[in-house]
Amino acid sequence: MRTDATDFIGKWLKLACKVVRDTVADLAQNMQQTASGPVLRSNAIHMPPSSSFRSGLPGWLILMGALTAIGPFAIDMYLPAFPTIAANLGVPRGDVERTLAAYLIGLALAQVFYGPMADRYGRKPPLLVGLALFMVASLGCALSGSVEALTGWRVVQAMGGAAGIVIPRAVIRDHYETHEAARALSLLMLIMGLAPILAPLIGAQLLAITSWRSLFWVMLAGGAMLMTAVLKIMKESLAPDRVVPLRWETILRNYRGLFAHRGFMAHSLAGGFGQAGMFAYIIGSPRVFIELYGVPPQYYGLLFGTNALSLIVCSQISARLLRTYTPRQLQRRALTSLACASLAAVALTLGGWMTLPLLMLCLIAYMGSQGFVNPNSAALALAEQGKRLGAASALLGTLQLSCGALAGFAVSAWQTDSALPLTTTLAVCACLSWFSGRVAQSHVR
Repeated sequence: MRTDATDFIGKWLKLACKVVRDTVADLAQNMQQTASGPVLRSNAIHMPPSSSFRSGLPGWLILMGALTAIGPFAIDMYLPAFPTIAANLGVPRGDVERTLAAYLIGLALAQVFYGPMADRYGRKPPLLVGLALFMVASLGCALSGSVEALTGWRVVQAMGGAAGIVIPRAVIRDHYETHEAARALSLLMLIMGLAPILAPLIGAQLLAITSWRSLFWVMLAGGAMLMTAVLKIMKESLAPDRVVPLRWETILRNYRGLFAHRGFMAHSLAGGFGQAGMFAYIIGSPRVFIELYGVPPQYYGLLFGTNALSLIVCSQISARLLRTYTPRQLQRRALTSLACASLAAVALTLGGWMTLPLLMLCLIAYMGSQGFVNPNSAALALAEQGKRLGAASALLGTLQLSCGALAGFAVSAWQTDSALPLTTTLAVCACLSWFSGRVAQSHVR
């Protein structure tokens, strides 16, 4: 089984290298076309188009991608270290796995607070506060002497990292209208999508030469570099006439209005349930790949990265197709593909026909479909939110990560000697995502 897995990984690695080359070439062409394509919102405070797009993607958009990647990077980088952390702290592996669940919960809840702050004080100040909190918590994680301390600092780290999820989406919507925002979010996914590819590989290599604590020192350094970039590159994009007073009644009214907005909720949940399946895969894949199919641990990051690569590539295809199709059209077709891929995986598992190559094909199809679903659902959810854009971006992230945390708990609680817990959770999430998308489409009609 282990030899077959190694041969299969070698073939996938060659294919992944080819896809990377093609994607980089496509990005170069996309950057040139983006230079003359995006239409900026007239009421945003931004860099002049002549300086922003002269050499391709504007620097602030690349920075937004890097900021959005900080959350996934902090999630995926320490996945290979779970056994090492458990042994070092003298606790069961399940206790270490729960530090990831705690991070997801902190990431979900903190976003609710960043939204109103970003609508009142602008995009830049709350972002700087979040990065400072992320850096302090990374230091705390690196120095933790118990799993309880590590769990607590991970929650604080998530509260800081949440700013990197909420604010970039609001900044993009400050600059672009719905159609161009979907393109920008797809391009942003190319940047942030490198995190799930690189993070486990970097984590595994660091573990080979130093301790697990070095992973959090690297996160601290990354936070410091991002803070420097925000101070030097980012300009405030919130127009004065779009500032929302920070009053409890205003905050509650905004969130109440968002919960009552059928289109916002449906599009948010369409992307959120799809994202939940992705988190179920992140938490469940180490056991399925390594323990069930005998994949050597040093190759786990390659399989993980291959699936992440499919997410990136399809998000870029989505960006190109938006020149011809609307976000709603792409979302509708991608949701169907998402459901079909996951239902096929369940059928193969129940029939006893599931193998590692077939599982990879199903996962690649799922992740590729999510590359279409996520940016288009986010753009559609934020399309009609106007002055409560920061609150809408925050609630969007909270809903998605809450769904992800629930799916992660589900797949970790269901332990069997097959891939059924993972494939079933994926299918449930995909079907809920498809149903939410149908509700969103009916809202238009």
